[in-house]
Amino acid sequence: MTATRLTARAVIRIAPRPDSGENAAAFLQGLVTNDVVKGPLPCWAALLTAQGKALFDFIVWPAGNDLLIDCEADSAPALVKRLTMYRLRKAIDIAIDPHLAVHWRPHNGDGAAPDPRHPGLGERWLAPIDGDGDGLAEDGSGADAQWLAHRLALGIPEGRAELGDGETLWLECNATELHGVSFTKGCYVGQENTARMNWRQKVNRRLVVVPLCQSDEKRRRVAYPTLNLAVDFLRIDDIDPAAAPAWLAAALAADRAAANEAMPE
Repeated sequence: MTATRLTARAVIRIAPRPDSGENAAAFLQGLVTNDVVKGPLPCWAALLTAQGKALFDFIVWPAGNDLLIDCEADSAPALVKRLTMYRLRKAIDIAIDPHLAVHWRPHNGDGAAPDPRHPGLGERWLAPIDGDGDGLAEDGSGADAQWLAHRLALGIPEGRAELGDGETLWLECNATELHGVSFTKGCYVGQENTARMNWRQKVNRRLVVVPLCQSDEKRRRVAYPTLNLAVDFLRIDDIDPAAAPAWLAAALAADRAAANEAMPE
């Protein structure tokens, strides 16, 4: 059996209490970087600091009146705690849903949802855990190793180890190019700095996947020795355009052009 389950992912359910009149999408809309009201869903989004730096990234899925958040399992309790802090007195329940699992396969076209970041990432879906294989291999392993290699081969960072824990501005995480931000949805936490960077077209650094032998240890976020890859946080001038993924090339060219225009004569 080919493994499809991502065991390193968890699902958080945001659920209005019955007859409360609360709206899960309206609650999340004022917090995260993408538009979860007008969609489309699923979408990639983040919860930022007030300064616009990434705390958590995740994929938001519709589920009737509820919303589901596909996130790192290790970070799920902290994300629940942070979202609950913003809930105040709203009659909304926020908790990890132990009955759902995240699944992935490297191709599109089998009826699941294309990953909203990049078509090359394949497709994802959420499914109940029923104990009958649950998308695991015969040895009980999931698809996590295959997913990691596939994602890094496309040069796409995700998760707190790579994006940092409140260290990296959201647009420096390539959020625009990977469809992780809406510039028309209105206010959310960290929106001011994010919108200002976009308006000024001023992204000075980027997260990039590089061969481990070319990684700058001082700029390295995380290394993957078995894949001979690393995720570095580099100044635009230090990124080799020839080595950048195709989806990022135009943005890097625009970053360099904006930097050159800003230089004094």
